[in-house]
Amino acid sequence: MSDQKIKDAEKEKRKIRSVSRMKEIMTNYYIEAKTAQQTGKKVAWITSGGPVEFLIAMDVIPVYPENHGAMIGASKMGIGLCEKAEEMGYSRDLCSYARSDIACTVTNGGPIGGLPKPDFLVCCNNICGTVMKWYEVQARQYNVPLFILDTPFIHTKFSDASRKYVIAQTYEYIEFLEKQTGRKMDYDKMLDVSRLAVKGLRLWQEVLDTAAHKPAPMTAFDAFFHLALIVTLRGTQVAVDYYQQLAEEMKQRISDGIAMVPNEKYRLLWDNLPVWYRTKWLSDKFASHSACLVGDTYTSAWSGVLDLIDENNFIETGAVAYSSVYINVSLDQMFETLKKLIQKYDVDGLIMHSNRSCKPYSLGQYDIQKMVMKELHIPTLMLEADMVDERSFSESQIETRIDAFMETIKK
Repeated sequence: MSDQKIKDAEKEKRKIRSVSRMKEIMTNYYIEAKTAQQTGKKVAWITSGGPVEFLIAMDVIPVYPENHGAMIGASKMGIGLCEKAEEMGYSRDLCSYARSDIACTVTNGGPIGGLPKPDFLVCCNNICGTVMKWYEVQARQYNVPLFILDTPFIHTKFSDASRKYVIAQTYEYIEFLEKQTGRKMDYDKMLDVSRLAVKGLRLWQEVLDTAAHKPAPMTAFDAFFHLALIVTLRGTQVAVDYYQQLAEEMKQRISDGIAMVPNEKYRLLWDNLPVWYRTKWLSDKFASHSACLVGDTYTSAWSGVLDLIDENNFIETGAVAYSSVYINVSLDQMFETLKKLIQKYDVDGLIMHSNRSCKPYSLGQYDIQKMVMKELHIPTLMLEADMVDERSFSESQIETRIDAFMETIKK
């Protein structure tokens, strides 16, 4: 067998088989959302950190402009749409998810020809403040109702007053959904959805945990792709079945000795959102140094609050969990989460994406970087880029930085 055929066979062996099933699920999901008017179903746009379980229980199709933004970035369509938003008067300093989504609204652009028209919008500000204005813009554009779930920032601990505040809003959220759908909440169904959500989150964490194995059967770049269902269809049997399949595949890869990065020598952790339009390039670049990104702070954010949730009292405990996600807490708490990930995956270095678009995720990174180097004594690398807008990515500069960083680790 020729050297090229051997390389091709090795590459084929490392492919994750479940990818085809994920693509099938997401295709069916978008078809269902796009044809919702014909089937009489309601469509709600919701933020990625929003409580989707209630929509699932009310038989409303959730649609995520942020997921759509990630698809735009991965399809390398971000520049044109961001420039269109800027022509409309939106500053380049705004989130590229917001700019590309707003531009799609007036152009039906993007990889799927725009999102289906919403019947109403649900915005939870646990991820950032931008989403509130972004969703207000879209609510005016489509002339539809908007529900805002306000989650207080956690500076030290989650106070009893804050807990009561978000729980009260959760019941208001239920009332809002009942008004929009014209029917009462089925609390038995809500309980079933809650249990499926928790089961899905546990399975997703199980998938992520397999990367703690040396060598890792998957990378953070793979996790970025497979995250879609835990965001989009959390609380459904489809998501549970998929993550069960994916977890079993990862365990089988470990048994078969299949490493995602051949000859893995160095293990790295990623902080912040992906650079969607350069995931393959970055993956190949690190792999060329025998380095594997084995974990990240982004994909573990949803399952990271599992210990706060009682599946039999999801309405109230879920409200606390949604308020406690990674970027809605103080830098000290973010560092503690990061430290646990660094220790769990036994990494040799930390890669921090200083993301021009995501201010809450990025503004404290230099402080966290100092805390990591001082307490954990591992090297860190800061890469300036943007999750969707390619104009903020300098390939030559980033390549030079990665090469220099890896030489530091190899010494």
